Amino acid sequence: MTTSTALRHGLADELDGQGQLPAPAWRSAVEAVPRELFLDDAVFRPDGTRWEPVRREQLGDEAWLRMVYADTTWVTQVDGVGAADASGPLAGRPTSSSTLPSLVLRMPHLAAIGDGEKVLEIGTGTGYSTALLCHRLGDQNVTSVEHDQDVAAAAARHLRAAGHAPHLVTGDGLRGHQAGADYDAIIATCAVRTIPPSWLWQLRDGGSITTTLSGWMLASGLIRLALDDEGIARGRFTGDTVSYMLARPHERPPRPTFYPHPGTTRHTRTSPDLLEDWTGHFVAQLAAPTAELVRTGNGVALLDVATGSQAWTEPADGGGWTVHQDGPANLWDQVENALALWQQAGTPDQRAFGMTVTEWDQTVWLGDPDGPHWRLPT
Repeated sequence: MTTSTALRHGLADELDGQGQLPAPAWRSAVEAVPRELFLDDAVFRPDGTRWEPVRREQLGDEAWLRMVYADTTWVTQVDGVGAADASGPLAGRPTSSSTLPSLVLRMPHLAAIGDGEKVLEIGTGTGYSTALLCHRLGDQNVTSVEHDQDVAAAAARHLRAAGHAPHLVTGDGLRGHQAGADYDAIIATCAVRTIPPSWLWQLRDGGSITTTLSGWMLASGLIRLALDDEGIARGRFTGDTVSYMLARPHERPPRPTFYPHPGTTRHTRTSPDLLEDWTGHFVAQLAAPTAELVRTGNGVALLDVATGSQAWTEPADGGGWTVHQDGPANLWDQVENALALWQQAGTPDQRAFGMTVTEWDQTVWLGDPDGPHWRLPT
């Protein structure tokens, strides 16, 4: 029978082959921390548009362990319902998960964490990533904040079972944890629409923030920001095509069902197919940060939850595309203008974009800070 120890070593070999174990200390952490302790005995897996609970007792111990040690994200909660409590498949959005190990390791790798550094983790989740940090840095150097009380309680139990005792906080991770400051690095295992000012205040000079920037279109970009002695954080996006769930205080508000309004109609200058591109999608979100993106049967729709504005596209007779816009904000104009700037730059990937953050202003820019830029919502 394949053992947990053998599977941990196999996972370490797999991650090493991907270049995700830059230092022996991280390999040691992967080999030492049993991931199965952090998944209990049930997870969700996708079943079409629903989430099906899968239990250890169904699969048997060996098949369960092989599943656990796959480099895969396992959803543990859907709309607040844990996998162990689900009586059958659920529709809804994942609200907690155990992130795939390669991405778990990518974050501290990108953060360039060194021996003895103090780390604030935003989003404890199951506690697996927290345990890896503890093994690498020592429990006393790790603080982790989790918003969901049930998830936080389970993570604390998992960490105790794994023999770790970091400082765990239940609360709003966007506030950080001032009592443990100053931190050398902040790592977020959730996405944010903007960088919370409290994260800047709780970093030492030269400290870093590693996070994914996302929004209500659910586009995403991974970035490491370094804080200078003037309180300004700067960095470039990595180009990784990865995403995390939005932090709950940054989640999209409810919106009504989409009913297309004719509004004003014109031919588009750019194809909505550009929004299928990872970076094109990100640019569209920068241009219309309070809009959601809905893919219709033959085009896309942008729905602005702040103003009630909408824009939707459909194929035009004779080729090309037509856009209909209604409401005070011309959403497609905003998106189209931003996409045109990106096209003029040669449609580079996200590595061409950077970000500057102060306490009062946050911008994402293309090329350099003096190039085209977009202010993030406050």
